[in-house]
Amino acid sequence: MVEYAKEWLSLEDQVERLREHGLQVPDDARAAKVLAAIGYYRLTGYLYPFRISEEYVDDADRQQVRVHSDFRLGTRLDHAEEIIDFDRRLRLLVLDGVERIEVAVRMRIGYVLGRASAYAYEEPNRFIETFTANGTDIRSPKPSRHVQWLQRVSARQASSDEKFVEHFREKYDDKMPIWALTEILELGHLSVLYRGMNQVDAEEVAFAFGVPTKKLMASWLASLNYVRNAAAHHARLFNRKLQNAPSRPKIGQIPVLDHLRGSEHPKQVYGTYSALAVIAYLLPLIDPDTGWVSRVATLLRGFPASDALTVESLGAPHGWSALALWRE
Repeated sequence: MVEYAKEWLSLEDQVERLREHGLQVPDDARAAKVLAAIGYYRLTGYLYPFRISEEYVDDADRQQVRVHSDFRLGTRLDHAEEIIDFDRRLRLLVLDGVERIEVAVRMRIGYVLGRASAYAYEEPNRFIETFTANGTDIRSPKPSRHVQWLQRVSARQASSDEKFVEHFREKYDDKMPIWALTEILELGHLSVLYRGMNQVDAEEVAFAFGVPTKKLMASWLASLNYVRNAAAHHARLFNRKLQNAPSRPKIGQIPVLDHLRGSEHPKQVYGTYSALAVIAYLLPLIDPDTGWVSRVATLLRGFPASDALTVESLGAPHGWSALALWRE
């Protein structure tokens, strides 16, 4: 393993390093201020698409791309500032949209499971076998995913300072009905619980949101949780490859999302646009008056395009703004 040997650099030296790599920096003081606000690696991360690159064939005869440290001719500091501002606004919109979906999913899961029993979330018969069965690896036996979920939720319940949780803690020996418990669950908890629900209950939840199958709904919840976490931790979204991309509906299942299958290019399959499209589909069914779709469409239309970067870096297809999905 190679030992890291690069030296600490002052803000002034960092500005000079950027200039050495070809970045146009007309105002050193402003550049130092930007670096002081966000850091060298965050800034250069946003400038990554502006680096010089070249294609080559490796020893296995595979086409590869080599990215160099130097920036393309004409790359300016304000290119980074513009895309950073765009990305910040995008993250805030994603957090707004996913929050509304999360709250609606909380209610629906609590409503459906609660009809069977106030404590249906504890009852194995409400869930599929793969969720309730213990692990079979004798070298490292593990409790079922259901038990692991209950343990995580119990820890969250114990650490909660919500007044209504305190009420159940003191009056009902800490036992909470599912329709109250869901109020302290994050989207990750809900996603895992939903995946474990039996088919009939899970489909009822999915149908309430206009989603045709449990499998599709489970994928969307997991993906939106991933995107929300990325946004909440201030990670880049504008050119992110989603490690947990939402499954695309089959052609005809949800016509306004048919365009998601228009290309198999990795950027369109795994780009952030696919998650934005899912949110844009779900939100009007939950609350048609949010204006979220038009706000996102306005932001995307104002993408700070350049020779190195276009809105397609999000995975947006050509002509996306004319699609019915974005005409709220």
